[in-house]
Amino acid sequence: MAEKCVYRNFIAGKWVETGTNGTFENMNPADTSDVIGVFPAGGPEEVKEAVAAAKEAYASWRLVPAPKRAEIIKRAGDILTERKEELARLMTREMGKILAETRGDVQEGIDTAYYAAGEGRRLFGDTVPCEFPNKFGMSVRMPVGVCGMITPWNFPMAIPTWKIFPALVCGNTVVFKPATDTPATAVKLVEILLEAGVPPKVINLVCGTGSAVGNPLVEHPDVAVISFTGSSEVGRKIAARGGELLKRISLELGGKNAQIVMDDADLDLALEGALWGAFGTTGQRCTATSRLIVHEKVHDQFVAMLIERAKTLRVGNGLDEQTQMGPLVSESQRRTVEQYVVIGREEDKATLALGGKALTSGDHAKGWFFEPTIFTGVQPHMRIAQEEIFGPVLSVIKVRDLDEAITVLNGTIYGLSSSIYTRDVNAAFRAMRDIEAGITYINGPTIGAEVQLPFGGVKATGNGHREACHTVLDIFTEWKSIYVDFSGKLQRAQIDS
Repeated sequence: MAEKCVYRNFIAGKWVETGTNGTFENMNPADTSDVIGVFPAGGPEEVKEAVAAAKEAYASWRLVPAPKRAEIIKRAGDILTERKEELARLMTREMGKILAETRGDVQEGIDTAYYAAGEGRRLFGDTVPCEFPNKFGMSVRMPVGVCGMITPWNFPMAIPTWKIFPALVCGNTVVFKPATDTPATAVKLVEILLEAGVPPKVINLVCGTGSAVGNPLVEHPDVAVISFTGSSEVGRKIAARGGELLKRISLELGGKNAQIVMDDADLDLALEGALWGAFGTTGQRCTATSRLIVHEKVHDQFVAMLIERAKTLRVGNGLDEQTQMGPLVSESQRRTVEQYVVIGREEDKATLALGGKALTSGDHAKGWFFEPTIFTGVQPHMRIAQEEIFGPVLSVIKVRDLDEAITVLNGTIYGLSSSIYTRDVNAAFRAMRDIEAGITYINGPTIGAEVQLPFGGVKATGNGHREACHTVLDIFTEWKSIYVDFSGKLQRAQIDS
């Protein structure tokens, strides 16, 4: 048997193999006999040491000119470009999605690096006229301090880079807690940042569970910002505790995204969008298409097309270039999906039209595979139409017209990504105006954002912050207003007006 690869935390400028909570193994969800590595399981002591190091490093890092900080992040992007295939293959082994998607995951990190590097020569503030003569006014962005980054497993490169790269360019230091399902990608990202020139102690990595590492990070008084991507349930707890501590909290949470297909839509194009939106990443995306809202005039035809194509999707190991859908990330995630299939079958009027079973034999015997699953006859109030499943389960809802379609789409607690397929420009603009979501696609699936546009949602999908774009700077900077009075006398603002 091959010797297991041992990975380490990076704390206070040192690679550390041991953790106060022992170690944990990370396995390939497509083949659980393939152990990615052994990782140290950190706890409150590691968090304390990492935060202290980040706080110490902040004193000097914030004084490095922003364009110089940005050059380091640009170099990180160059290294990511050079190692794109290597990183993609590791990520596929680690969390299961197909190589085409993990290559895209790395590319998001590359795009983010170059975009964030550009912001290092901008970080725009404002200059404004003042009320009095010989007085100058401006606002500037200032770094916040130590940032705690808590990231999920489904985009193990893209999402950490969305957070870490702009935070570093802004002059902050970082303590990074990755998901326990994808720690190897996190280690590689930290290695790349150090190679690119990020000073030791500016970046710290602590692997471990949410209770052992995430909670102490949220609680630590020297952590100024928590940026969290994950479930709405956990996000609510972080927001509540962060509010008590008057700590800045950025949350990107769940979704129950829907694609509308109108009667005038290009059905072939809409079909491609529905398949990719619902079954890409095995449905394990916060932007996944979980609901398909179809106009009654084309409902039966479109559902037949959808089922026929979904039957042909090749499910297997993501390292095989022919695979179209990989496994679920873990045994527990597959159990969750199985439970929702049971819920769907028990709900009145819903019909299991395709799939609904775990794949457990042959090439699927060693992994957490599940069939592409489609429910028809779903009513908007049903649990499978309201709750985030995070798996390859699509609920189809029939509607009479655009008004009903938009009402149904808006009828959940979430509001991340949305989509409408139509050839009617008036319908498209009504959808853009009336859909309650942070992202709306016209004639495209409910996928995520490009780096130059804000990413985030409304309602229970988050707390108003946006990642990517220049809007991410508002998470990782404080505004400072500066007045320079060169009149040589006391000018008392509104009192003397």
